[in-house]
Amino acid sequence: MKVLLLRNVALFLILFLGVRGHAQDQTSISGRVIDSVNNQPIDFASVTLLNQQNKQAVKGGQTDEKGEFNFTGIAAGTYIIRASFVGYNAYEQLAVRISSGQQLSLGNIRLSPSSSTLLKEVVIDGTPPAMEMGIDRKVFNVEQSIVSEGGTATELLQNVPSLSVDMDGNVGLRGSSNVTILIDGRRSALAGSNINDLLESLPANSVQRVEVMTNPSSKYDPEGQGGIINIILKKNVRTGFNGMVRAGGGSYHNYNAGLDLNYRDTKFNYFAGYNFRRRNSPGNGFNDNRYNDGSRVFNTSENARTGLSHMIRLGADYFLDEKTTIGLSGNMNVRDNVRSEDLFYTYYDTLGGVIGTSPRYTRQDEDDFAYELSFDFKREFRREGEELVANFSYGRSKEDGIQTFEQSASNAAIPIDNNRINDTYEDGKNTNIQIDYTLPFSKEQKLEAGYRTTIRRGEEQQLSDMFLPDSGRWVRDYGITNDFNLEDIVHALYTNYQNKLTDRFGYQIGLRAEQAYLNTEYISFDPELPPDDRIARGRLDYFRIYPSIYLTQELTEGQNLQLSYTRRVNRPRGWQVNPFINVSDPMNLRQGNPNLMPEDIHSFELAYSKQWDKVNFTSSVYHRRTNDVIEMIVDSASSETNATFSRFQNISRNEATGIELISQFTLSPRFDVTANFNGNYLAFKGSEEFGVPENSGINWDANLTGNGRIAKNLTAQMRANYMAPRVMAQGRSIDMFMLDAGVKMDVLDNKGSILFNVRDLLNQRRFGGEQSTAQFVREFQRRWMRGPVVMVTFSYRFGNRDLNQKDDKREDTDDYQNGGEMP
Repeated sequence: MKVLLLRNVALFLILFLGVRGHAQDQTSISGRVIDSVNNQPIDFASVTLLNQQNKQAVKGGQTDEKGEFNFTGIAAGTYIIRASFVGYNAYEQLAVRISSGQQLSLGNIRLSPSSSTLLKEVVIDGTPPAMEMGIDRKVFNVEQSIVSEGGTATELLQNVPSLSVDMDGNVGLRGSSNVTILIDGRRSALAGSNINDLLESLPANSVQRVEVMTNPSSKYDPEGQGGIINIILKKNVRTGFNGMVRAGGGSYHNYNAGLDLNYRDTKFNYFAGYNFRRRNSPGNGFNDNRYNDGSRVFNTSENARTGLSHMIRLGADYFLDEKTTIGLSGNMNVRDNVRSEDLFYTYYDTLGGVIGTSPRYTRQDEDDFAYELSFDFKREFRREGEELVANFSYGRSKEDGIQTFEQSASNAAIPIDNNRINDTYEDGKNTNIQIDYTLPFSKEQKLEAGYRTTIRRGEEQQLSDMFLPDSGRWVRDYGITNDFNLEDIVHALYTNYQNKLTDRFGYQIGLRAEQAYLNTEYISFDPELPPDDRIARGRLDYFRIYPSIYLTQELTEGQNLQLSYTRRVNRPRGWQVNPFINVSDPMNLRQGNPNLMPEDIHSFELAYSKQWDKVNFTSSVYHRRTNDVIEMIVDSASSETNATFSRFQNISRNEATGIELISQFTLSPRFDVTANFNGNYLAFKGSEEFGVPENSGINWDANLTGNGRIAKNLTAQMRANYMAPRVMAQGRSIDMFMLDAGVKMDVLDNKGSILFNVRDLLNQRRFGGEQSTAQFVREFQRRWMRGPVVMVTFSYRFGNRDLNQKDDKREDTDDYQNGGEMP
């Protein structure tokens, strides 16, 4: 097997090295800037070439006396052309694609004269491609997503190829929910211990693009079995004062509103934003436990999650000089959440007869407060592409909650949990320190290096009081009254080296070294325990090296092949190691495990991409091996009450081998389609220790998104997604089909827009499945939001602009992207 693998790799390298291409020095982009009224050339107009993916300036300059410009020595890729001149509206052309050796002429670029100081819309020639390819990522431009308008970032991610979102808001990538989610390239200290809460508060229309990295380089945190999802927020690079206001509402009394403001001149960029959301998510579900002795416990549930969210953002960027920018920003999030769940149990004896029924009512009120302070520094050097970027951020999130349980039974023989009140408290502190340095040696060769430290500290406390009917008193239940403290620290150093051996063959190698600590402390308040037995401490201390390797071959113009390998890790999350017993459903108890080991992941991928005039296609064959797999294991059932008990455990390993296909078709200037298919064979090796047998099967999902321009100011979008039944460690999930649709109308001279969308049109977005153990079989289903969900959203852009030559120069040459959301 090893000989065969080595032979295949050798053949792959021979293929890479055997192909030659055109010289990059011959690659150029040229054009001519003219007045749109009299067709006269505009000399000294500012023209900038930017990388489409990261919006960084690649080339820049001014037109000559004939209005002409010519950028040479450009790497193959997709770019943005910007042109401006005092007294004219700015021009921007997106999706300028150029291949190695190509000499591309853009022809005449027409600037229209500005008739007033009112802000004019930037002339957009074309729209960003729905998908772009990078050396270690796929980039999905989602700012035109109509079906997600008025929703949250969580709902937006449901519409990105390769991604899925379960009923608890956990985002999955290629079938794995163990992923790392970054905001603008770094972990958000505002998220606290739960990134899902932040995504539920972040409006979908604040997101510009989503970067999906299934095999991220050593520059990025290796955490996450499936990879990294990097959410890039909209930025503002316009001079002057401008802003956007929006409001929307829809079914189940869901409402949202927001205001973004920005002022930018030659030295400062000030930005502020406010978002409000009223969230209501009614749902339902059931659990059906069938035991080996023939008895059965069946329950249905009615649940609802409602809440108010206020998110405020303030900040400023200071342009110290043409090469240096300093940024300071702050975010604050205030949330009030009310959660309810009504469970209705029916109990059956071993002969199938009904013993009785029992209703249980749960109410939970939470008050959340979180803030984040961030300091950013960027320094560009004389050498083009050489830069130093640093960030320091600190965030804190607090939550106070009261949870009440009331339960009764029609038969005294039915064991029920006593009425209960839980007083919960959470306090999380997060610190991020990151420094990144990029040193290009030539157009093809560069070195990246950096340092990063993350420190996450959390305290969780639960005080539980139960009611004793016989005495009519409330007493403290010390079995689930405790305190839990967690300290998660990671120090990392990384380096990446990128080069091209030929015009068509390039490589990138990287190495990341990490020292990680996970310290836990469990404190019992039970006065009957000896003082020395009230505290249980856990410590996880490990050092690991994470390599990454990429080999990229341009086969022909617009056709590429890439082979990559990375090592990754999935560290236990806070809720996975917290030993608090969740008693929300007394027949199905759940608990974390402070002794969990991190997962160790080895990921291989072979990717092929091809671009035609109207088709963009990419495919990947991948294999992922995960050791010390973390799974929620149902490992026991009480002989007295038949209550099941689930706990997170490490269960040997799993292996996933699959294929992914993504393609975008431009059927006409008015219509395009993006299709995605992902399928893999997943094999769990099981665990004798926890009674988990081996389990394997094929998982697959597919989605289709269509965009159409119905009229000049009217566009529409529809998305269909199907997820086939999936293999779990102890069973199999059910399938799921989702259909979303929306239309957008531009109004008020294109400064305003009205959007109407429907999510989950067929009311099929739910999660469920069947689990098997040695003692019972469980069938379950949950739905956190009933469909269809209808939303109507109105947005309006406004502002004016200080048109002077210095401002135009700053606008076109400075692409520091830290501040402000773009309206």
